[in-house]
Amino acid sequence: MNLSELQESLRERVRAAAAEKFGVELEQFPAEVPPRTELGDLAFPVAFELAKRIKQATGEKRNPRAIAEELKQVLESDAAVARVEVAGAGYLNLFYDRARLLAALSSSTTEATAAAPSSEDRPKRMVEHTSVNPNKAAHIGHLRNSVLGDTFVRILRANGERVEVHNYIDNTGVQVADVVVGFQHLEGMSLADVRALDASLKEDYPFDYYCWDLYARVGLFYRGGDPDAKEDPERLKLRVETLHALEEGGNATAELADYVATRIVHQHLDTMRRLGITYDLLPRESEVLHFLWSHAFERMKESGAIHFQTEGKNRGCWVMPMEGHEGSEEHEPDKVIVRSNGTITYTGKDIAYQLWKLGQVDLNFYFKPFRTEPDGHAVWTTTSNKEEAASDAPHFGAGATVYNVIDSRQSYPQEVVKRGVAAVAPQVGEAASAHLSYERVVLTPAAAEELGLELSTEEKSRTFVEMSGRRGLGVKADDFIDTLEANALREVEGRHPDIPDEEKRAAAHALAVGALRYFLMKWTRNSVIVFDFKEALSTKGEAGPYCQYAAVRANSIFRKLPNGELENAQRLIASSAAEGGEAAESVRKVFEGEIGDEIWSLVTLAARLPQVLQQSASFAEPSHLAKYTFQLAQAFNFFYNRDENRILEERDAVRRAVLVYVTDFVRTQLTSALATLGIEVPERM
Repeated sequence: MNLSELQESLRERVRAAAAEKFGVELEQFPAEVPPRTELGDLAFPVAFELAKRIKQATGEKRNPRAIAEELKQVLESDAAVARVEVAGAGYLNLFYDRARLLAALSSSTTEATAAAPSSEDRPKRMVEHTSVNPNKAAHIGHLRNSVLGDTFVRILRANGERVEVHNYIDNTGVQVADVVVGFQHLEGMSLADVRALDASLKEDYPFDYYCWDLYARVGLFYRGGDPDAKEDPERLKLRVETLHALEEGGNATAELADYVATRIVHQHLDTMRRLGITYDLLPRESEVLHFLWSHAFERMKESGAIHFQTEGKNRGCWVMPMEGHEGSEEHEPDKVIVRSNGTITYTGKDIAYQLWKLGQVDLNFYFKPFRTEPDGHAVWTTTSNKEEAASDAPHFGAGATVYNVIDSRQSYPQEVVKRGVAAVAPQVGEAASAHLSYERVVLTPAAAEELGLELSTEEKSRTFVEMSGRRGLGVKADDFIDTLEANALREVEGRHPDIPDEEKRAAAHALAVGALRYFLMKWTRNSVIVFDFKEALSTKGEAGPYCQYAAVRANSIFRKLPNGELENAQRLIASSAAEGGEAAESVRKVFEGEIGDEIWSLVTLAARLPQVLQQSASFAEPSHLAKYTFQLAQAFNFFYNRDENRILEERDAVRRAVLVYVTDFVRTQLTSALATLGIEVPERM
């Protein structure tokens, strides 16, 4: 039994008693955790609500404290409750039987780990994240999207949900078209030339880095070489022509774009795999256009979601009216879905794709394997070629809820998608589409300079530096991860100069990933993140390595214990709970007094993990889990540093067994919380 199940069991006792004793049907009522352990483990202020409801129903005025006294007897009959105190005007403060609950908490964790619940019978949750334009290397802003999406996926799965992970590949969009313009018109290259170039590039300047620089050159080309000038309409015609060629397909320009996009997607997946991130399906925009668009377009017209504009600035366009945005200076009251030149906006394609994700179109893609990751995980992609389709492809799509991880600047387009889907498919409505928005990542001046960015005197004096592709203030994700790993390696070498180099690099990688993922997750999604290397890698503050260090310390204890001691401690706790009597009383004594309360607070904090996971999923806010993980690591370090809790020096057999048992429970929960954040625990730090 975990704490959530125990609390619900106790709530049910209160509901039954309220109906039987007072004739009141209670549905939901609050449960509170007292601020200090000595005040109780759980508090129900339900007597006040009952007094109010009794008066409303009968006119009888009942004293809440007297009501609480009656409920006290009911709650004390629960085997998990040691005693109940009525406090103040009628609060019910519950104290758990610590010996009995300790055994139950640890055994429930072991059972859950050994046999995780099947999610096959649950509605499918679909999470789309990363979705980096496949025209150049990923940058550090993309990492927040990917880490946020991946962590949310892990949280959903930890809650037993069935999840399908998408990484949408915009292989026919403006950014890919611009790189193709660069290859064809600035460099005069054919597909064969680009292939040869790719094969000739060195490891420290790969294809996605080359395209990063080429993309910047194309931007300058459109502006006649002046980064502050307006784009030249004549030169922009090359972009429009290329876009049309990409959307039509079956031509040399589209083939070149396909090579560029596919090659860079592989490199993006390599980058994200360094952080433990992978995907189930890579849906490509070319297939959205080929399979879904015409059908979705007709559905949008038939439903009245869009209409053809015959006058005004949007003349010749298909638009979606956006009620509530009339007169808005920030957003258009009519969102363009199809432009007057026939090209489809991102929002139009997204509506078609969202309808498919929710199982609201009869058409489907063809699927083929894209790659298999080193751990054996298969990544699939869509294809227009029926001959490439795999007969054993998983059943993709048809989700009950779709979460799109996209930055907050896309909130308006995401609102359009949500409304468009609801208009076409009112049976799923707007609730099936969720936007997981987030703010940008910026750098401290020190971090920017460490990454090789040249800053002006004025920029050095700022709190943070914003990145700008036009000015070259951009940081490639792989460069960023490399810098983190180099810093972490120096830390590891300073502490463990004699261990093998391979072990040093493995530890440095784990620390770097832990530092980055935790730093990106500890802030709420609506917070701008100001990244600093020193702060992220700290083992003394709120940082990933600090949490990892707590788990490493816990694990080190068990390497020093005699063989079988953990199993003996588990048997002692289990038998004391089952038998009761003196055995149970000796366990309870360990939790008496100030130090005992501190140990019990650590136990109950560790036991809260399932509740935190549920809250993180319900609010779509991984920072709840990150904050909890830090609190648990902090509480364990406090426990570890107390002289009274030195396990290896403890001579009292029962107290030593309890300390071993508690430490094992805490390290199990802490390791699980870290794993859900995508952070591994290294052997040493």
